[in-house]
Amino acid sequence: MHPSTIRLPACTVLAASAFLLLADVSAHAQAMTAKERKGTNISSQWRGSTGLVTRGTDGKVVFLFGEVQPSVVCSPLEVCDIELEAGEVVRDVLVGDTVRWKVEPATSGVVGGQAIHLIVKPAEPGLVTSMVVTTSRRTYHIQLKSNPTQYMARVGFEYPEDVGSRLADVNARIGTEAIPGAGVPAEQLSFAYSVSGSASWRPTRVYSDGVKTYIQFPSTLSGQDAPVLFVVSGGQNRIVNYRLKGDMMVVDYQIDTAILVSGVGFWNQDKVTIRRGG
Repeated sequence: MHPSTIRLPACTVLAASAFLLLADVSAHAQAMTAKERKGTNISSQWRGSTGLVTRGTDGKVVFLFGEVQPSVVCSPLEVCDIELEAGEVVRDVLVGDTVRWKVEPATSGVVGGQAIHLIVKPAEPGLVTSMVVTTSRRTYHIQLKSNPTQYMARVGFEYPEDVGSRLADVNARIGTEAIPGAGVPAEQLSFAYSVSGSASWRPTRVYSDGVKTYIQFPSTLSGQDAPVLFVVSGGQNRIVNYRLKGDMMVVDYQIDTAILVSGVGFWNQDKVTIRRGG
């Protein structure tokens, strides 16, 4: 052997090679563009934020859907029940670590309004992974963590669109109460009326619920003198009982032909004729 030649044990050579390889991979892994760094920072902020967490019924932990990535804490030998919205159909469940995390489906509720439950079980503590659940309505991005003793037994979501939907229902009920005849089924309302003549207050809509006739004027009529209604009967113009509610004139029976008149004198009068059936 040459005096300057030093032979290292094979295990030492392999360890040194592995270290160099890992260092090379690590160096390449850290090489990101400015846009990539910005994107990962945005994602980290979203994943790391706590967001709104409240207590629901029966001890359920409730997250506001879409605000942040919710972090669900589970524990070995226990189960985490993640409940989705009733009627929601699950398409796919994708878990980053499928070896040490098990996710099994379950259902509750009656047919047609069933809720899907995802039963999550970690194999050991100290685990962190992510789960993506795609459904017929939305996509859930959830972080899963395992703790030796602490866990969330029940998890659910509050959906922002539910608030908008409930508000729309309230507005619809208010609108129904405010519009005469709106409480009648749509198929019982008749809009078969024609309106002829020109006037600034010319009715925008005329309809009947089978008992009364409703004549709706432009909102600009408010604060002005309303026209007088004459019903044509037997060739004569007869004044009938009606009442004005805002921009709506309500006549207590169905009319066939009627004339609305505003102004004084032949030349200064505005007239509009209403006919049922065109």
